[in-house]
Amino acid sequence: MLKEIIISIQSFFDAHRFIVKNKLWKWILVPGLIYVILFIAGISLFWISSNSAIEFILLKSGVRGWLDAHQGGWLRWLFFIGQIILWLVLLLFYFSLFKFLFLIVGSPVFAYLSEKTESIIEGKDFPFSFKQLFKDIIRGIRIALRNIVWQTVYIITILILSFIPLVGWIAPLVALLVECYYFGFSMLDYSSERNKMSAQQSIHFIGTHKGLAIGNGLVFYLMHTIPLVGWLFAPSYAVIAATLSLHNARKNHVII
Repeated sequence: MLKEIIISIQSFFDAHRFIVKNKLWKWILVPGLIYVILFIAGISLFWISSNSAIEFILLKSGVRGWLDAHQGGWLRWLFFIGQIILWLVLLLFYFSLFKFLFLIVGSPVFAYLSEKTESIIEGKDFPFSFKQLFKDIIRGIRIALRNIVWQTVYIITILILSFIPLVGWIAPLVALLVECYYFGFSMLDYSSERNKMSAQQSIHFIGTHKGLAIGNGLVFYLMHTIPLVGWLFAPSYAVIAATLSLHNARKNHVII
């Protein structure tokens, strides 16, 4: 898995060189600008609503009342750390919902970018077809909906674990890895579909090569630490890097 993660991370650097060489900037900037606008709007909404959501959870779970009945300083400290952890997990959960919505909306562009990338590296043309594009869009939506259901189950489980002192402290890290995997999964599936894999075959294939998905999602999230520029490039770089990572993994005999 570690080798796959490294290949996936290196593929983002390859993606930058690939974009520059083949002058694909218009396919990067247009969806990127839309993503930046939606991302800023989404984060603003989360920032406004998150405190109310956390307070609601604490009241309904009885944690707030229990804490008020115990005035110990160390309990207050643990509670403060727990609130931060809960906030981080909720942020990742909220971002996952936003991310899948954007994946559904942007699926035509991402499907085209993945196909364009493979067309260039393989040196062959994939004839354009509205029928095939429509199939790609429908498949992308189905995969996104399937992933969001499973990811929600995992995040809710992690959310419950975040209430456990000490053990819950690793909850944000586990939630991030889950996020990375399911985002990378969506990026890799465009190539799986083009290689005539059914949805079930793609699920099995990516499941046996989790490193490629996790590495892709990890760099995607890290790019968000660079305001505006990182947000602008993250989505399209991710889909191109995913296509290149499969090519590189096959070239290095990591996968067959």
